[in-house]
Amino acid sequence: MVLGYTGRTMPRTDSNTTNRAEARIADALSERLGTYIKGAEQALMAEKARVLKPLGLTVPQYAALHALSIGPLSGAQLARACSVTPQSITSMLATLEGKELIVRTQSDLHAQVLVTELTASGRKMFARADSAARAVERDLSATFDQDEERMLRALLQRAIDSLKGRAAT
Repeated sequence: MVLGYTGRTMPRTDSNTTNRAEARIADALSERLGTYIKGAEQALMAEKARVLKPLGLTVPQYAALHALSIGPLSGAQLARACSVTPQSITSMLATLEGKELIVRTQSDLHAQVLVTELTASGRKMFARADSAARAVERDLSATFDQDEERMLRALLQRAIDSLKGRAAT
């Protein structure tokens, strides 16, 4: 099995199959580092989505609750913290507000800025969601021994630094 463009595994096929194009694509992608990084990220997000779904949350909504668990934020701050567009965060905040997980109030510093914070229900929901998300990460971590996990973290950080360094030039 190899990873396809979407990060999903695709069966390797031999040259006798009728779908040689898929086999060539799978073989070509198996040589690309980005295929594995994307595949791992997609698998992690899919598993988090699976455990958050019974709570009525999406992964981006959980990320917003996580950021707000640290403290109140403006919409722009929250969008940056969650790596989403201001338009996306506005829609997400409306959904979370409808579920009574957050409350938005006018900023003391800027009359046109709304500050968002968790409600008591939001704090309870975050605690449940965080427990589920952390369990996914614990299970992932358990697939590595301590040295492997330390090395994986270091290698991934090096990849991040390398790519951010390229973007800065």
